[in-house]
Amino acid sequence: MSIAIMDVTEPFDLFAEWLQAAEQSEINDPSAVALATTAENGQPSVRMVLLRGYDTNGFIFYTNFDSQKGVELLANPRAALCFHWKSLRKQIRVEGMATPVDDAEADEYFASRARNSQIGAWASKQSSTMTGRFELEKAVAKYAAKYAIGTVPRPDYWSGFRIVPTRIEFWDDRPYRLHDRQVYSSIPNTHGTEWKVEKLYP
Repeated sequence: MSIAIMDVTEPFDLFAEWLQAAEQSEINDPSAVALATTAENGQPSVRMVLLRGYDTNGFIFYTNFDSQKGVELLANPRAALCFHWKSLRKQIRVEGMATPVDDAEADEYFASRARNSQIGAWASKQSSTMTGRFELEKAVAKYAAKYAIGTVPRPDYWSGFRIVPTRIEFWDDRPYRLHDRQVYSSIPNTHGTEWKVEKLYP
């Protein structure tokens, strides 16, 4: 039985239920999420990434720290996420601060990736200009030969971010645009984090 949005005081419980439902109903990439960052000049930028983990401390994805999103988050850690599951007619918006995951966590996830994806992490100068596809394929061949035997180590510039939420909003479609919206705002205290829960007009 689905949990009523108004009955949940812990946002990650509701997130877990909605994600599980999306995994059963979305055709492709139920963990896909739009990530918004901001450049030094104030220009916002958004792109899709894949959620690779979450817990009560936040939402995790991995990337090249030299990519546009990596550079922007290291300079300005304020970030936003937006999950939208069309099959469920539900949306979740997250606002918070990005913090790099620790090396052990990044190593563990990198080791779980397909070998070709590991090679790709070495070969791609993500977000940089390239002269053509052959340049990338040449780099892939170079690192495939270099790491032909044994494990592929994680590049120093490849790691993850955890978006630690300060605000999480759940949006649930209702007829006549009278949608359910419930927002959770974090209240840090000596015991951890508590959540202030409010209903919003649609």
